[in-house]
Amino acid sequence: MIFSTKGRHPWIDKSIQPELWSYLSAIPKRYDGFTIQTGGTEDHIHILFTLSRKMCVADMAMHSKTASSKWLKSRGDAYAPFQWQKGYGAFSVSKSESPKVKQYILNQETHHKKMTFQNEFIAFLKKHEIEYDEQYIWD
Repeated sequence: MIFSTKGRHPWIDKSIQPELWSYLSAIPKRYDGFTIQTGGTEDHIHILFTLSRKMCVADMAMHSKTASSKWLKSRGDAYAPFQWQKGYGAFSVSKSESPKVKQYILNQETHHKKMTFQNEFIAFLKKHEIEYDEQYIWD
């Protein structure tokens, strides 16, 4: 699952990233899932997880974004206006591809020296042959 901060604002500074990644990693476990890897940059996150058969992707996105937003806002006044974007991307990954995706998530900082989040997200949509209208994916 991939989602960004509202307007791709760089809210997620390096000082808060380890705690936020840890917090986000715990959320699928609350719903009988399992997190394999969480990471990202100042303006977006990636979560590689297994999804319980009792949970749909939209609900997992809602729980992840709502809980982590509340948690981040509790970290101090500087985070009070924080928001995630309205949407998200969710892509299936086979078990055999999981190690490659895990490594990709771990290398986000290096990866984004070459490609913006917007370009990365469009590349994911194209790779998975998902039709989109760009006016509806950025907020």
